[in-house]
Amino acid sequence: MDLLVSINDALNGFVWGVPAIVLIMGGGLYLTIRLGGLQFRNWGFLIDRTYKKAFREAKEEEASGEVKQGEITPFQAAMASVSAVVGSGNVAGVATAIAAGGPGALFWMIVAAIIGMATKFAEIALGIKYRHQAEDGTFVGGPMYYAAKGLHAPWLGKLIAVLFLFYSVVISAVVDTNTIADAFNAEFGINPMAIGVILAVVTGVVIFGGIKRIGEVCGLLAPFMAGAYLLAGLLVIILHIGQVPAAIGQIVSAAFDPTAVLGGAAGITISTAIRMGLARGIFSNEAGIGSAAVTHSSARVSHPGEQAVWGPLEVFVDTIVVCTVSGLTIVLSGLWNSGTDGAALTMRAFQIMLPGNWGQYIVLGAVLLFGFSCLITYYNYMEKGWMALFGAKGIIVVKCIWLVFILVGAYSTLGFVWDLADTCNGLIIIPNMIALIIMAKEVVQIKDDYWKKELPLYQSEKAAKKGRK
Repeated sequence: MDLLVSINDALNGFVWGVPAIVLIMGGGLYLTIRLGGLQFRNWGFLIDRTYKKAFREAKEEEASGEVKQGEITPFQAAMASVSAVVGSGNVAGVATAIAAGGPGALFWMIVAAIIGMATKFAEIALGIKYRHQAEDGTFVGGPMYYAAKGLHAPWLGKLIAVLFLFYSVVISAVVDTNTIADAFNAEFGINPMAIGVILAVVTGVVIFGGIKRIGEVCGLLAPFMAGAYLLAGLLVIILHIGQVPAAIGQIVSAAFDPTAVLGGAAGITISTAIRMGLARGIFSNEAGIGSAAVTHSSARVSHPGEQAVWGPLEVFVDTIVVCTVSGLTIVLSGLWNSGTDGAALTMRAFQIMLPGNWGQYIVLGAVLLFGFSCLITYYNYMEKGWMALFGAKGIIVVKCIWLVFILVGAYSTLGFVWDLADTCNGLIIIPNMIALIIMAKEVVQIKDDYWKKELPLYQSEKAAKKGRK
């Protein structure tokens, strides 16, 4: 175990040194510029073509008679993807970032998210463009496919597929299970293995039902779990509104001068705050990893841009809304340097910041729902990585491996699983971001083509509504 930890520490130090940080920030800025700063403009258009369209989509398809390729609706694909990004990273990930990197880590999480909106648009656009229908009739896509086909580099696609196998197992089967087990053990003293067995059984029921069942389950869970957690977090902010400006000032100050908050006692530097903020921010919103493209590639759409517009909003909801609520609550509580870490830290923060000693149960419920939704969604990532390597053969073995690692995650240690998750994220970011940068021209073409068709239509619809008023 000591050897494994040493190897992981060396890899972690390398990937989260220059390579990952330069590719995330530099690559994200490059895509932002090439895409005309799409995350800063036309938000009415983005919302209309995503959330609003979801409620009128079925009628439009039925009326037009258009047959679109895909397995699930764009809304179900987006909710499955949201269920993956709104997970342990929003509760435990934020806590571990602030505990290790100080309040300034939250600032860098937000910066990475703003830049990452363009990155995720690019990933989903290319995922749809280069997807294909597998032998079993399912639609598969993601960085392993757009790297292989778009760059004419099958070897790179295979490499990304291999990394996806490790990435999905560690990020969800191990980390999410560990987070849930740790939270229930901290609150009720329940044996982690008992939680692992229960999660393995329930997850097995869902994943043996395939992507359609995953889409249906996530479509039900995602809005409920995010809404309840957000309401509790907003209540914390409202009840302590007078302290919020000082907390924000503390976050910004610590981002550029940790000693102003810590006095240098904790040994936290600016580089630590940046590294933790970026690493845990990417863990949470997945922009730069390409995983969202895997789920979105199952959507029934006729144009890549039609689904790619979900990308910026996913990152916004995940990090700028949910992670900020979590992080601000932790900073307001003053517990971020108490020695508590992970989901237990967030639970204690909500407990003391909400009256009536019930806040920790909201967090506990969120940990369970967030984590479970990730367990079923990330399995899809592992399955698609396997299919890119071996086709549809042996999928039942993949399902069984997934359930075994849920049990492994239940008994893993908190610090190691998060360090291992950072390493897996960093390793997959490198080839994915390089592919996105090289294929930026194609992404721009997809965006311009979709905007050219849909933006004038949206503007005319908006003008017509104003005219009727």
